Amino acid sequence: MKNHPQQLSIDAYDYELPDERIAKFPLQQRDASKLLLYREGGVSHTVFSSLADYLPSQTLLVRNNTRVVQARLIFHKATGARIELFCLEPFSPSDYALMFQQTGSCQWIGLIGNAKKWKEGVLSRPFEIEGNLYTLKATRVASHGKAYVLQFEWDAPVSFANLLEKVGELPIPPYLHREAQASDKVTYQTVYAQIEGSVAAPTAGLHFTESVLSDLKKKTIEWVDVTLHVGAGTFQPVKADAMKDHEMHTESIAVTRDVIRRLLEHKTPLVAVGTTSVRTLESLYFLGKKLLVNPYLSDFHIDQWTPYENDDFNPSKQEALSALIDYLDRLHVAELHASTQILIAPGYTFHLVDALITNFHQPRSTLLLLISAFVGDDWQRIYEYALQNDFRFLSYGDSSLLFPKKASV
Repeated sequence: MKNHPQQLSIDAYDYELPDERIAKFPLQQRDASKLLLYREGGVSHTVFSSLADYLPSQTLLVRNNTRVVQARLIFHKATGARIELFCLEPFSPSDYALMFQQTGSCQWIGLIGNAKKWKEGVLSRPFEIEGNLYTLKATRVASHGKAYVLQFEWDAPVSFANLLEKVGELPIPPYLHREAQASDKVTYQTVYAQIEGSVAAPTAGLHFTESVLSDLKKKTIEWVDVTLHVGAGTFQPVKADAMKDHEMHTESIAVTRDVIRRLLEHKTPLVAVGTTSVRTLESLYFLGKKLLVNPYLSDFHIDQWTPYENDDFNPSKQEALSALIDYLDRLHVAELHASTQILIAPGYTFHLVDALITNFHQPRSTLLLLISAFVGDDWQRIYEYALQNDFRFLSYGDSSLLFPKKASV
């Protein structure tokens, strides 16, 4: 790639977002939300329930099937101090599936709210299951960067997934400035959420309903699922003046061999549902590129600057995806697991994604950088249109369907 975003100034990706434009609650009907249409430089809008009318037949949608977990755990010390523990990612065991199956104890990397009030000792809270009283305990084990390793122990005969369902709270976005409500347990999940692990929803998917999916199917539009567990870093605005001083958060991805094969064989437009799907798809390309360089690769991680490394080796999408399939076949493994810090910013060349369905993102965020990389400077015109036409912004807000000018569909 010719352009490197390290010297990029986040100041150029700012806009005024009045608080009243942030959707604090979702619409009663998911697919009644507005859908901005950007194609060949033109901007207009419709409603999300009409999505199928604006996608070519044979389009392949790629969705993120991650499921938000109730990752906030509230404790109270004997002094009355309120301590909030926010589970970010599994530590021991580090595998998501194994973690949620754990009984008795486990360790997470997490954040501590009101940490100055809890420097040592054991926190505990009672909880009840089927009339029986049990106890959940938490211990602060060690520092882990800006977070901590937290040890949880419980005496109930349930998995950690069941425990979170019982005592955890849904981590709705901080910019909503409200406590989670019972309704959020339904509205802050996509209708196709399956794999537990996220602390934030892949919000572009919140607009889909069974009716919309049925309309897509009638038009021979199909979909496949990938998994990226969304981390809390997705809410963080860029505070550094230049992107070289901003560290991207790491997120876990998983994609089956069958899905990679579908991506390899698909010849018609590929539309990513949400920025998390984009990050997953584009990370696959660079993982495949790494395997082409080293077929015995052991480090399945994409650094934030990996896409901008100055080299002359630029394999095709087919070559990169084929390398992934060959690797999985060689190991007789059905699913690829990796992690990614990929930063998609102006100067990035997209390898798999032809169009994007996405919500409207925070000013000065890496998500806005991704949008700018996709549509260029027209992001300003798109956002101005949305502001002037009463679009609702952020997680519970409206969405857009973006076809970059270079697209041939």
